[in-house]
Amino acid sequence: MSELTETGMATRRRVLGDAHVDRAEAAKTPFDLPFQTLITDAAWAHVWSRDTISLRERSMLTIALLAGLGNDHELAMHVRATRNTGASADDIMEALLHVAIYAGVPRANHAIKIAKQTLAEMEAEG
Repeated sequence: MSELTETGMATRRRVLGDAHVDRAEAAKTPFDLPFQTLITDAAWAHVWSRDTISLRERSMLTIALLAGLGNDHELAMHVRATRNTGASADDIMEALLHVAIYAGVPRANHAIKIAKQTLAEMEAEG
C-alpha cells in the first residue's frame, strides 16, 4: 500500500468509521479495485486529509454537495459520518438551507427527509 493510500485509508476510517470501511473493503473485488483505490487516494488522501479546513466543515460541504446533486445513498452515509466529524444536526440543517437556495427547494426537501430519517436511526442506535 502506498503512503498516499495509507493516508487516505486512515482519514476514511476516521470519518466513516472502521465498520463501514471494513464492509467496503470486504466487498472489494478485482473489478472495482481501481475505483476503490481512486477514491481512497483522491477523495480521502488528497481532499479530506488536507488541514486547511476542519473535518466538520468538509462534512458540511459534502452534505450540501451530495444533497444538491441528489446523491441520496451517499448523503445518508455522510450524515452518519457526522458522528466522527463534529458536525451537528444544526450544521446539517444549515448546509441544507443553502441547498434550498442554491440548488433548489425540491432537492433540499428530499435531503431533509433523508437527514431526519438517518439522524433518528442514529439516535435509536445510541
